[in-house]
Amino acid sequence: MKKRLLLAFSLLVTGAQAQSPDSVTIRKIYNEVLTNSPSYEWLRHLTQKIGPRLSGSEGAQKAVDWTKQLMEQQGFDRVFLQEVMVPHWVRGAKEVAYIQNGNQKITVPIAALGGSVATPAKGIEAQVIEVKSFQELRDLGTGKVKGKIVFYNRPMDPTKLNTFEAYAGAVDQRGNGATEAARLGAVGTIVRSMTTALDDNPHTGGMRYATGVPLIPAAAISTNGAERLSKMLKDNPGLTFYFKQNCETLPDAKSYNVVGEIKGSEKPDEIIVVGGHLDSWDIGQGAHDDGSGCMQSIEVLRALKALGIKPKRTLRAVMFMNEENGLRGGIGYADYAKKNNENHIAAVESDNGGFTPRGFGIVGTPEQRAKAIAWKPLLAPYGLHEIGAGSGGADIGPLAQLGTVLFGFKPDSQRYFDFHHAGIDRFEGVNKRELELGAASMAALVYLLDQHGL
Repeated sequence: MKKRLLLAFSLLVTGAQAQSPDSVTIRKIYNEVLTNSPSYEWLRHLTQKIGPRLSGSEGAQKAVDWTKQLMEQQGFDRVFLQEVMVPHWVRGAKEVAYIQNGNQKITVPIAALGGSVATPAKGIEAQVIEVKSFQELRDLGTGKVKGKIVFYNRPMDPTKLNTFEAYAGAVDQRGNGATEAARLGAVGTIVRSMTTALDDNPHTGGMRYATGVPLIPAAAISTNGAERLSKMLKDNPGLTFYFKQNCETLPDAKSYNVVGEIKGSEKPDEIIVVGGHLDSWDIGQGAHDDGSGCMQSIEVLRALKALGIKPKRTLRAVMFMNEENGLRGGIGYADYAKKNNENHIAAVESDNGGFTPRGFGIVGTPEQRAKAIAWKPLLAPYGLHEIGAGSGGADIGPLAQLGTVLFGFKPDSQRYFDFHHAGIDRFEGVNKRELELGAASMAALVYLLDQHGL
């Protein structure tokens, strides 16, 4: 009897939620986005007509101009630019690399890491030391490392169901590998690409040099190339590796965050941000990373406006510049907010690809998280089951110091690192319906944040 009463109560609650004004509006939001969204065609233009958008590049400036015009065309209340100075690293001529094993020369795909210096004009050829960790490298000592190329070959852990955890467990090799190798006298570093896929696509990404340490060139090698090099080293530890890259860092360049705004009708001084980063690496089209997030963010404001929803609070879609190799846009946006005494109550970021929505990670107090988690019954029918403590996003991260609650949009992560920072991150890799479901998910959350606050 007790079980039947509990079941009946549960059904009553579910039915009430299904008929609540919020649930009705969320259904309208999904209907609008899935029926009328232009976001996929926007993404087509951004990726295929503009293309790569590395900070400081002509493509980045074209993207700034186009997204500003796009948001003006949507009739938002205000569209404006925020100036930021950004790093300007250029790749130069395509890299060349090969394994020299006796008389056998085997070409392998590499990509210079963002921020790396070039090799000498003739390239570098040296013997190779393979390691899986910095401690393993240090244990070898200067005597075994000096004059060699250090080959970091720790793969992303395939047992991690959340591929971002696997990425976090391997990416230190890319970020700090050159510095650690240079301390011991290495002449260059080659890093296994950050992906679980076995293919011939090198994945670039940012790296850093510590002060007071020699600057040595660093490149990513495709996972197939890494497997081959590792196997050949076991058979012949004396083989050599040659690579040549032509990158350089130019003086900082002027760029912009692009901001579109719908003014709040009741609490205009409370701001809710939804955004992605406009810049991308230079070897693909930046479709999943992060053209998808940018177009989804603009679509959030478009869809709410199309439905005649007048937000209580001010909503902003922000196209952040320079997430990939400096975070100047995210830091600059938070600085502008602080300088102008703006009250950002929440920020939502989409920077995990345009895949099927799973939920949102939340950075805030236990009470703030609890309030957002209480909306789960409204969002779960749309596949948003993973709502709880988690990460927000790199660009909105600096807003945390202002007390802003951060929400990181979480799509399915299994395929993301197949594309991440690689030449195959192209428009064709994004599914229209998945992109739109993500935009609708973000719009539903922004609607709830606007209606109920935190």
